[in-house]
Amino acid sequence: MQFYGMFHECLWIAILGTLFAGLFLGFFGSPLWLWSAFILLALAGFKAPVLLIALAVLVLLVFNIPVLRQLLVSKIVLSIIQKLKIMPQISETERIALEAGTTWMDGELFSGTPNYRRMMNQKYEKLRYDEQAFIDNQVNKLCAMIDDWTVFQTNDLPKEVWDFLKKEKFFGMIVPKEYGGLGFSALGNSAVVQKVGSHSIPLSIYVMVPNSLGPAELLAHYGTKAQKDYYLPRLADGREIPCFALTEPTAGSDAGAITSSGVLFKDTDGTVKVRLNWEKRYITMAAISTLVGLAVKLRDPDNILGKGEDLGITCILVPSNTPGVKLGERHNPMGVPFFNCPTHGKDVVVSIDQIIGGASGVGKGWQMLMESLSAGRAISLPAQGTGGIKRCLRTASAYANIRRQFGIEIGKFEGIREPLTRLTGFAYLAEAVRTYTCGAVDSGLKPAVVSAIAKYHTSELCRMAANDAMDILGGAGISRGPRNNIANGYIAAPIAITVEGANILTRTMIIFGQGAIRCHPFAYAEVKAVNANNLPDFDRAFWGHIGFVVKNTCRAKLLYLTRGRLAAVGVGNRKTKRYFQKISWASATFSIMSDVAMGAYGGNLKMREQMTGRYADVLSWMYISSAILKRFVSEGCKKEHEPFMHWSMQYSFAQIQKGFDGIFDNLDKPGLSILGKIWGFFFRLNGFGQMPDDRLGNSLCDIISTNMTAREQLTEGMFVPEDPESALGRYEHALKLIIMAENIYGTIRKAMRKGVIPKARIGASIEAALKQKVITQNEADVLAKAEAARLDAIQVDSFDVGDFQTGLLENHSA
Repeated sequence: MQFYGMFHECLWIAILGTLFAGLFLGFFGSPLWLWSAFILLALAGFKAPVLLIALAVLVLLVFNIPVLRQLLVSKIVLSIIQKLKIMPQISETERIALEAGTTWMDGELFSGTPNYRRMMNQKYEKLRYDEQAFIDNQVNKLCAMIDDWTVFQTNDLPKEVWDFLKKEKFFGMIVPKEYGGLGFSALGNSAVVQKVGSHSIPLSIYVMVPNSLGPAELLAHYGTKAQKDYYLPRLADGREIPCFALTEPTAGSDAGAITSSGVLFKDTDGTVKVRLNWEKRYITMAAISTLVGLAVKLRDPDNILGKGEDLGITCILVPSNTPGVKLGERHNPMGVPFFNCPTHGKDVVVSIDQIIGGASGVGKGWQMLMESLSAGRAISLPAQGTGGIKRCLRTASAYANIRRQFGIEIGKFEGIREPLTRLTGFAYLAEAVRTYTCGAVDSGLKPAVVSAIAKYHTSELCRMAANDAMDILGGAGISRGPRNNIANGYIAAPIAITVEGANILTRTMIIFGQGAIRCHPFAYAEVKAVNANNLPDFDRAFWGHIGFVVKNTCRAKLLYLTRGRLAAVGVGNRKTKRYFQKISWASATFSIMSDVAMGAYGGNLKMREQMTGRYADVLSWMYISSAILKRFVSEGCKKEHEPFMHWSMQYSFAQIQKGFDGIFDNLDKPGLSILGKIWGFFFRLNGFGQMPDDRLGNSLCDIISTNMTAREQLTEGMFVPEDPESALGRYEHALKLIIMAENIYGTIRKAMRKGVIPKARIGASIEAALKQKVITQNEADVLAKAEAARLDAIQVDSFDVGDFQTGLLENHSA
């Protein structure tokens, strides 16, 4: 009996040992020949029958010899997949979108084994001297010229501002220097938009749109020499005001469904021309443009070019004074005063030379747009969103230290501290995403998925920041007028959410819907091989995919059991290494769960948008957490920044956990649903993370409220006016005076506690303290100035009733 028990105990040890050996083989992605040897040794070790071992040898030989594997296995698998139509059908526009741009850190995170050395070796870009000088001089001067309240009342920029924008080449930041532009880097472009966007949304839109997707961007990359020589200098100095018309009434997010048309024909003199008809909407700057960029479907019914009739989407430049072009109308986007307009064209005739790229650019418009859009999303809107978050933080943190209720500053109330913590963390986090993503563009990449992540999350975080700032300011936030620094940004928040791909679409279709195919190391190759009926390519991709699944299944299991500690990340110190390891754990889990989704839903996955949105959240926050670590390490692991880094990382991991919880809870395929519930239960027991605790959050509030150096660093890059009569300037002026008087306030509070002077409102307490010689006359004067500034800062605007009713909101506030 004892022998029998020992036998079973040894057997279980052998089984478990074999199991763990297999897990470790998979963990390190061992090749097939090593797996084959392991299987045969295991069979021999368990004294399997000779016939079974011989059969295993035969099967393993088939799988290890590519020719045999293709003929005996892969051909059958390919046939089954084709008959069952498991793989999604990729349209031509989808193919171009998938192949446009490049993968980068998104591909690393999809792999299950992200290479952090590669990530950390990417240069952490700094502004060039000429870029910093431009920001310190021209950009600061531009912002000082603008009163945002006045812009909202007049619905336009002052003429001197338009002239300054042209003179200083704000419309030519991305135009190369050899064509008269500023030739700024992606980071330089982003920094300008961030500073302007932190001050005035309409102004930032006029700065960023000509430097994003539009004629200058398209010409710089795809234009002919003649087109570049003529148009780029004129775009750089403002002689030409551009717009780009893509969106239509029936083609919004589905830009491939455009109906605007161009037809090639030969004129009476034999020259080839294009007859254009279009109806576009939501086109920024259209009403004031002199050069309209158009995306149309081009046809050649007479086969003039010898390429058939349907030539595909093509980008064309149309001078706005061309007969048949209709401009002059504008939409009203949330009352935000920037030119967002419809434009129409009827039988507009231009030369074929107006096609961007000339005749060789025919039919390449969609590819041009997809590649340019991926770069534009990475720069403009993340910059504007980051600037908006910093504005909210700077304003709300000042107000929280100025405004008093119940005798103390409201920033000491925990109810205020909760949103103030988020603002502080979001500012650190968003700046990390902005700089890291711009670095990818400046290194020559066009990261389509990453740029979508940056656009989506910075705009969403900015919307959350606007809500938090509103909550902190209360009545001062909702009362619009010259004193209000956040209401206009709050109103404008949905605009960034909507443009350059609505955020719902971006999250559910682009980040993961396209990312699953684009970033997966084998999925797109499989789809192409199946659709092309290419057996050798399918064999390589399919069995590579099987090995990939095995590797990440083993990695996910072992990393789960060790909470990521087995991940050899090769970077990081004691403050950051665990975070890198946990991202690796999340990456392996995400990778295998992505394969579960693709296998379970097949070609229908892109229509399961609630599910793809949750996957997008996990991928996004893995990228964001990587950007946070990149920032912290690249800036020298500053001790004073540790609380910001820890809060941001913990917040990110809580979002990753939330995304996985949603995935596990909503797997609804037969059998998979039960497994999902079981997986979800265990992942909640041993989760990736939870929201930062109150102690860490309170430390962020203490820093932003008392450490002015940290406050400057967190909001670096935004515009802070010097004028103490401006909206933010009042808060800054009052806060400086209050900080200067802090020791004197402390002396009075101490005297109150000791009973030297009675507890009273601040005005009476100053008089009592002076009378009892607790403070000097000079100190009383300092306090009086601080209190006067405090009282002035908390005032809100009021208007004459008659002027208000007629819309003439001339300020009559005290």
